[in-house]
Amino acid sequence: MAKFFIFWILWLITGNPFFALFILFIILYLLDRRFIGLLPGMVQPIRRNRRIRQLKQNLLLNPHHTSNKQELAEYLMEKKRYQEALSFLREVQDIIPDSADVQANIGRCLLKLGRLSEGEQAILDALEKDPRIHYGEPYLHLGEAYRSKNREKALFYLKKFPEIHSSSSEAYYHLGRIYADLGRQSDSRNAYQEAIEIYKSLPKYKKRSERPWALRSKWRLTVQPLFQPFQN
Repeated sequence: MAKFFIFWILWLITGNPFFALFILFIILYLLDRRFIGLLPGMVQPIRRNRRIRQLKQNLLLNPHHTSNKQELAEYLMEKKRYQEALSFLREVQDIIPDSADVQANIGRCLLKLGRLSEGEQAILDALEKDPRIHYGEPYLHLGEAYRSKNREKALFYLKKFPEIHSSSSEAYYHLGRIYADLGRQSDSRNAYQEAIEIYKSLPKYKKRSERPWALRSKWRLTVQPLFQPFQN
C-alpha cells in the first residue's frame, strides 16, 4: 500500500506513469542497497570487469606473474566462469602446490563444473592443510553441491561449518533447507530460527552481509507451513 501511494505521488509530480515507476524502482533499489542488501550492486560488476581486463593485459606482458593469475581466477569465479578460472588456478598450483587457498578454490570450481568427487577431494585436501581455510566456507560449497545428490552428505558438511564460523546465518539457512528436503520439518524450522537469532546478535558492521540470509529464513518460516506440514 505504501509503495502504491508513493507511486501515485510520483505520477502526480512527473505526469508520466512509466517515469514514476522508474523513479520508484531507483528509490527501492537505493533503500535495498543501504539497509537490506538483497539486490545485486550495479557498480561492482563494472569494476570487476575492468579489473579482469587489466589483469589479462598484465599477464600478456608477464605471463608468469602468479599473484595476478590467482586474483584473476577469483574474479572469474565471481562471474561464474569456473572453467576459465580453473585453468589459471592449475597454473598457480604448479608454482605453489602446498597452498590450501588455491586447492580450496580448485575444489570449488570442480564442484561447480559438476565434477563432484574431484571437487570434494580437492577441498578435503585443502582442509587437511588448513582446517580454517576461508573461514570454513568450503563446507558450505560441499553442502550446496551435494544438496540434490546426497542430502545426508550435504547435511554432514553443512554441520561442520558452524563449528568454525559460528556467527553465520547463511550456514543455518542452508541447514534449514536440507532438513526440509529430508522431511525433518521441526529441525528445519529450528535452523531457520537459529539463523534469525544469530543475525540479531551480530554487531552492526556484520549484519549487512548476513541480513539476506536472515530475511530468507524469515520467509521460509512463513511460507514453509503453507506447503508442507511440520513433522518431527
